[in-house]
Amino acid sequence: MKKQLLSGLVAAAVLGTLALPVSAQNVAIVNGKAVPKERVEALKQQVERSGRPVTPDIEGQIKEEVIAREIFMQEAQKRGLETSADYKSQLELARQAILIRELFADFQKTNPVTDAEIQAEYDKFVAANSGKEYKARHILVEKEADAKAIIASIKKGAKFEDIAKKQSKDPGSGAKGGDLDWANPSSYVSEFTEALVKLEKGKMTETPVKSQFGWHIIRLDDVRQAELPKLEEVKPQVAQQLQQQKLAKFQEDLRAKAKVE
Repeated sequence: MKKQLLSGLVAAAVLGTLALPVSAQNVAIVNGKAVPKERVEALKQQVERSGRPVTPDIEGQIKEEVIAREIFMQEAQKRGLETSADYKSQLELARQAILIRELFADFQKTNPVTDAEIQAEYDKFVAANSGKEYKARHILVEKEADAKAIIASIKKGAKFEDIAKKQSKDPGSGAKGGDLDWANPSSYVSEFTEALVKLEKGKMTETPVKSQFGWHIIRLDDVRQAELPKLEEVKPQVAQQLQQQKLAKFQEDLRAKAKVE
């Protein structure tokens, strides 16, 4: 008897007759139609991919959202909106967007950024930014005559910072008394850089410096060795940047190979 009962249970399991209760398979039944739990899981994954944790409260909201969508979908189907041209065109656009997103995700999965690539990119950054950093101020004006007048005024005792706030055409630094903060000299236009690195600490340019932006009066406040972040501090940002570059190259290559008539 026991053997027969066991055999019956095995057969039932194989044939799928020992199905889970409907409530275990579905999140709800709406107007007689089952709403599968897979929809909840799909939305949960979207939330998790965005970086947000799925708390019990959020999961409850997701379930309500899934149920609401089913209610609204049923009403739209009743009204025959699935056959409208607008619906079909929007559906096609959504299909394209999802397929393209999957393509890019697949590329990133099969072409990950390696530690060696991250190290090489960091080494390039260090090479380009090592050395000295300069803390400078400047006043930018449109005319050389105005720049000369400002230099003369400062030599007579006027405060560099006050004139910068009142007369500098650089909106970013002007409000801060001309302060450009710490920077590698290579970050400026060449004319500015050449004048800056020749200055002694605490000195300003004796003559106006012309660039594409106008006429500068430059003062060097301080110099220090560049303080660069360690690799581990910027590794995620470097990896993200490299991944974006790889993806952009992948897209460019596909466009270049495509035959467009």
